[in-house]
Amino acid sequence: MTIRTIYPYTEHVLRQKAQPVEVFDKALQILVDDMIETMRAAPGVGLAAPQIGVSQRVIVVEFGNEDDETIPEQLYVLVNPEIVKQSEESVVGIEGCLSVPGFAGEVARAQVVTVKGQDVFGKKVKIRVQGWLARIFQHEIDHINGMLYTDRAEQIWQPDLDEDETI
Repeated sequence: MTIRTIYPYTEHVLRQKAQPVEVFDKALQILVDDMIETMRAAPGVGLAAPQIGVSQRVIVVEFGNEDDETIPEQLYVLVNPEIVKQSEESVVGIEGCLSVPGFAGEVARAQVVTVKGQDVFGKKVKIRVQGWLARIFQHEIDHINGMLYTDRAEQIWQPDLDEDETI
């Protein structure tokens, strides 16, 4: 496994809709392994393939139980993910991004989403997630659709600055 370079928001690949994965082979497994290693080293809770310069519809997410920290984190790998259902209820939360270091923003996201996709072998997967985990999935799926959280943010700031100093 290799830790790859995380591309900054200025890179064109982050503004393109990523290509669907059609071949489920060893190269895909290597990409996923590298993404997991890169996400953990950053450290982050999610990573999309475009963030490492690969225009493919692949995301990895690793997150624990927000109500019980004694429950180990769970790793999710989704290929060709898409949100097929979302709650009408949205929640504003603070997000950051490995491709937009040093900034944070308030973003409204659906409280509950259902995501379908495939695993690294091409088997169909469908999951329903809520809370912060739903936020992470929406953030990463935005990446493969050429969007950054800054496109949705109501407000963006540098956490090192006073809260009154917004950008």
